[in-house]
Amino acid sequence: MQLILIPGLWLDAGSWHDVVPTIDDAGFDAVPLTLPSSADAHLADWVAAVVTWIDAAAEPVVLVGHSGGGNVAWGAADARPEAVARVVLVDTVPVPDGAGIAAFPVVDGVVPFPGWATFDAPDIADLDDATRARVEAAAIPVPAAVPTDPLHLHDRRRYGIPVTVLSGSADAEELDAQLTQWPSYRDEWHAIVDREVVPIGSGHWPQFSQPQRLGALIVRAVER
Repeated sequence: MQLILIPGLWLDAGSWHDVVPTIDDAGFDAVPLTLPSSADAHLADWVAAVVTWIDAAAEPVVLVGHSGGGNVAWGAADARPEAVARVVLVDTVPVPDGAGIAAFPVVDGVVPFPGWATFDAPDIADLDDATRARVEAAAIPVPAAVPTDPLHLHDRRRYGIPVTVLSGSADAEELDAQLTQWPSYRDEWHAIVDREVVPIGSGHWPQFSQPQRLGALIVRAVER
């Protein structure tokens, strides 16, 4: 079975480098993606890139999305619900119709990496200085439209796809409490028939801080 690994903003296929061996060693086929980076690309182009991989697979796939890549994963699952066996979201949740990722400053038609000071301290606490420098040096500017484009969802069959949220620190009860502040997100989450929350015990980028643990949790979710 293919596990299609979808990076978050500013990241590419290489961001999954240290996670892939754990997945492959478990007998799965990890397929890390780099999404379109041309300045005129839209969120729909990112979703379409994932759908292309789904359509090429010989059997249903698992979609794994990190952060903003979770929006892409959920959009692709909505586009091909019959061909997605599970969605695994890394420190993010399924978003409702019309939601965007986030707004960041645009410079010359793209969104450059905004610097680590932009993020909350708990999100980056487990990234040492060397890792931060390495990730920032490899960061890819994001097409300006991608973070703010609304995600368009059409097929309620997506609610029948099992979803695992691998959260940085929140358990199911804590996540529910957080989502009470975002009713449309809460409604999307509770519409999913088979859902689970598994805390990683990490910040927002476990693929860098705890890649083996992240890989093992992804495998466990697939083998449920």
